[in-house]
Amino acid sequence: MTNLDVLEDIKKLDKGGFLSSLQLIPDQFSQAWEEMEKCKLPQASSSCQNVVICGMGGSALGGRVVDSLVYDKARVPIEVFTEYTMPTYVNSASFVIVFSYSGNTEETLSAAKEALSKGAKIFGITTGGKLAEFLKKNKLASYVFNPKYNPSGQPRMGLGYAIASIFSLLSKCAFIRYGNEKEDINFTLKKYVEEFDVAAPESKNLAKTFARKLLHKAVVLMASEHLVGISHAFANELNENSKTFSALFDLPEANHHLMEGLRFPPKAKEILNFLFIQSKNYTPRVQKRYPITKEVFKINGYSSSTYVTSSDEKVLEIFEVLMFGSYVSFYLAMLNGIDPTPIPWVDYFKAQLVR
Repeated sequence: MTNLDVLEDIKKLDKGGFLSSLQLIPDQFSQAWEEMEKCKLPQASSSCQNVVICGMGGSALGGRVVDSLVYDKARVPIEVFTEYTMPTYVNSASFVIVFSYSGNTEETLSAAKEALSKGAKIFGITTGGKLAEFLKKNKLASYVFNPKYNPSGQPRMGLGYAIASIFSLLSKCAFIRYGNEKEDINFTLKKYVEEFDVAAPESKNLAKTFARKLLHKAVVLMASEHLVGISHAFANELNENSKTFSALFDLPEANHHLMEGLRFPPKAKEILNFLFIQSKNYTPRVQKRYPITKEVFKINGYSSSTYVTSSDEKVLEIFEVLMFGSYVSFYLAMLNGIDPTPIPWVDYFKAQLVR
């Protein structure tokens, strides 16, 4: 089994530059935020009455993260829509963000075309491909970026770009009310890169410790409120990076159904591990649910783990969990003895879809 404290052992498995992308997430964030501030907006965009963010997989994660953070800061309704089409209520008073890292995501391209036909204000974010061509052809506002800080080339490892560009764009349009958190966010990202990176020994590294706890387990993440979006990203990373089954439930919703599903099948107790993402910034009634929920799982014979965030502010907790989840998924891939970069089944599916 790979020694998580030995860089040479890790490099033998990490052939796609995955670790380098992890270490560069702070640089991704800074690049996207600074470049987005210089981008032109669609005319009269700030007067739009709702925002729809379109993307799939890794390209939707930035929208999900921001959406769950800003519900108490948003001036207009904001939603993430992961379909081929647009909601029927999208019209000329809608602001539609289309995000495709590669620029070739067919669902996002389809949604972009429909948004254009509905007269919506459109802003595109991509590295190139067909989406960049579509945006240029139709003279639509865009941020076409060079992902120079993502050597792995994987959209899911470009979350610094995805979160910063959408966060910055929504702020720029005055759809959300936030101050200048850029420096604090960047400091937080660098702090947790240092805390969770390979050079930090397993005895003092929570990302390595949790990866070992989750080895040979199916991981069920439990989160709430502003951390649901980033926990969705965490679950995706466990799927794609660690090649490990993972799912996400949010509290309090899960308290109304999931606990009754713990009895059968009995063998589920052997494989499931519930990982709670806990925060002192959850509302008091939600915080009260966490120890009771863990007790129910324990009585029913399930193992669980808890990661308690240490950042003081909600927005900074999101970036803490981003780094924690990314490093856990990476180390779990190492313990599973696999290169985290290739996604053969996703590639197989896409190849079959175009036949």
